[in-house]
Order: sequence, then structure tokens, then C-alpha cells
Amino acid sequence: MNENTAIHISHLSKDFKLPHDRQNSLKGRVVNFRKRGYEIQQALKDISFDVKKGEFLGIVGRNGSGKSTLLKLIAGIYMPSKGIIQVEGRLTPFIELGVGFSPELSGRDNVYLNGALLGFSRAEMESMYDDIVEFAELKDFMDQKLKNYSSGMQVRLAFSIAIKVNTDVLVLDEVLAVGDAAFQQKCFDYFMDLKKQKKTVILVTHDMGAVRQYCDRAIMIEKGTVAEEGSPERVAMAYQQLFVKEIEDQQERDNIEGERWGSGEIRAISTSTKVTKEMVTITTKYIANKTTENPVFGITIYSPSDVGLIDANTYQVEKRTGHIEKGKSISMTWEIPNLFVKGRYRVSTGCASSSFHQIYDQVMGAASFRIAHDTPTGGVIYPSVVLNNFSVGKSDENHSVNKV
Repeated sequence: MNENTAIHISHLSKDFKLPHDRQNSLKGRVVNFRKRGYEIQQALKDISFDVKKGEFLGIVGRNGSGKSTLLKLIAGIYMPSKGIIQVEGRLTPFIELGVGFSPELSGRDNVYLNGALLGFSRAEMESMYDDIVEFAELKDFMDQKLKNYSSGMQVRLAFSIAIKVNTDVLVLDEVLAVGDAAFQQKCFDYFMDLKKQKKTVILVTHDMGAVRQYCDRAIMIEKGTVAEEGSPERVAMAYQQLFVKEIEDQQERDNIEGERWGSGEIRAISTSTKVTKEMVTITTKYIANKTTENPVFGITIYSPSDVGLIDANTYQVEKRTGHIEKGKSISMTWEIPNLFVKGRYRVSTGCASSSFHQIYDQVMGAASFRIAHDTPTGGVIYPSVVLNNFSVGKSDENHSVNKV
């Protein structure tokens, strides 16, 4: 490796042996005689790339593509079947919730235990202890046993230990999804600090917003190989294209049109419009494929010349959607005063996490509506104008106020 390289990976492959079901009965052994042994699962196939010092690298890919296996190889949890991994400096992995924790010990004891596993003395951990507890926001719970912590509390404690340890390379899997929105935002603020400090970070995520915002470069893993590598925008677009075929198949069942992408925790299944002289009403029905907390729903209306006229969401109007369980349907209705001039208008719908860092579903051109009446204006809307307090006089003595 040269002096500017933090991690060097060359022709890396990882195979797993998947044993066939073990038979304990004589009949089972006779019937399954030819099925004894194991199969080889090739999780990673001939992967090569470097991570520069001070680089914030994003790794994306669908579930089962090999992302977590790659991180475990980098962290030294797995040994490669083939290839070379070289790491320069101290590496701190944060890959699986609960690794290195003892449920029977208190939160306080687990801080010191986890620090010892990372190679730090008790004195070193004592100097970091207050900062760890403050970041985790668990001051009142540190003497409770870890088994009484919620999953969110555990991930906050584990993440706080990982980031407060002075390390050369930080490796993060997307376990932050179990944290609440406020803690997720706190973590993402910390990511921005890492980026400013030019720390070396590897982040595995499904959140393309985080990739675009924090990463200097990104890699997409698909079926155990590097399918795309380059700028965050390029890789994010390639990742979204992976779902196009699945989306097209889903659209045959959904009553919805338009190009779409998203992680799918919540999906739009139909969008309808109703136009009256006074009001344009847009209703989108969604289905929750996963339990979510306070997702944000929104719409955008585009003019006939494809200019964005209205962009609104439930966060802006201070409408909390609350806890939505898997399998539940949601209906979202927007009412907009009909100030539109003649023409056809396109509607896009969207749903995101409460922190806006993950897009659940974005549908471009989910529906449209048409305004037929003629309006004597060259503008893009035709508001009713009430003219008040109009008078003529000397400058600065009188004024006119137009209320729209």
C-alpha cells in the first residue's frame, strides 16, 4: 500500500460451506444418502478496491448482496477464502448490535467491557466515559442491566462507544435504523463532523440520501461483485435502477403510474385527483410493508412546462403521522385552492423517514389533472386579488397594499 491508502483490498473472495440437513434416523440416512455433504455459497467474488485516508466511502447493495460479509472481512471477523486485505492503523468496527455486550452486566460495566475488547485500558475508558454516556443520552440508565434496555438504547450505547474511541478507520453497518429519529439525526451530525475532520469512514447503508450527503465515493455490491463504483450520485442512481424491474412488476398490481424508487417500507398504491372551481384535491393511498415511526408524506405539483409549483409535506404543515404498523393502509389527502391556469399538471408523491434520510417511496408522475377554463393571465397561477387602501399622493406619504 502507498502512504495515502487506509485499506487495500485485492481479488477478495469469500465462500461459505452450507451443510445439508443432518439425518439422525436410519430411514433418513437411506432416503437422503445422496444429499450428504455440503454446498458452497460464494458470498463475494474477486473484489478489488482501495480506501484512501480521510475518505468517506459508502457501500450499498440489496439485502444478501454481500455487503455485511465484506465489512466483517475488513474488520477481521471473517477470514477470506482468497485475496488480500490490508488495513493501515487502528480499525473500529460497528457491525452488529450487541456484539461484545453482556446482557447480565450493567450499562456502565458494558462500557468498560467493550472498551477492553477494543484494546483500551480502564483508565483510558474512564477518561471517555462521561462523553460516551452524554452522547448516548443514557445517564439515568447506566446502572441497569443491559437486558432491560430496549434495542434503541443498546444501539445508542454501542454507537456512542464506537465513535468516542479514537480510531484511524471507522466501519459502520446500518444498525442505526433501530434508533429514534432524534438520535439518527445526532449520528448524522456526527458523520458531518467526521467528514470535516477527514476521518476514514466506511458506511454500509440503504439510505441514498446519506450516500449523497456524506460520502466522497461509493461502491455498489450486487451478487457478490462490485457492480458500480464512482461518485455518490452515480452509484445512488445505479442502486435505484436495481429496483426498476421489481417496481414494474409491483405496478401491475398497484393502480399507480410513473417512475418510482425507494426502499419500500411504505409504498403508494393509488393516487387520484378531483378538480372543482374552488379546489384541487389529491388523495394518495399507501400501504406499510414495515412498521415505521412518524414517516413524512409529501406531494409536488409541476406546471405544464414542468416547473415545480407546489412542494409540500406533512413535516411542513406540522402533521405527525405517528406509529404505523406493518400491513396498515394510509390515506393522505391534500387540498389546494384552485388558482391554476389552463393546462395539464403533473403530480408526484413521496414518503420518507422522519429524519428525511431514507426515501421509502418516490413516484414521479403518480397522477395528473387538467384545468380547462381560460384565464386572462400570462402567469402560472390566477389568484383572486383584493385591492385595499389604494390612494395617490406624494412619495412615502401614502402606499397601496395588495392582499392575495
